[in-house]
Amino acid sequence: MSAPDQAANFIPAGLASLGIEADEVELAVISGAHQVFWPGIQQLLALDTRDVEPERNPDLSKAP
Repeated sequence: MSAPDQAANFIPAGLASLGIEADEVELAVISGAHQVFWPGIQQLLALDTRDVEPERNPDLSKAP
């Protein structure tokens, strides 16, 4: 099963589990956003950070 088929099943089921009703237009917009953002999310999930040293005492108000 390809990713668009999975999204077509997952998105309506996920919304229904939250009690959200979406019409065809709303589902099309959500599906479009999924198609735009999912490839980048997959790349981030696949990123290997084992060799990255964690920053000690980070100051989140400043750039690293």
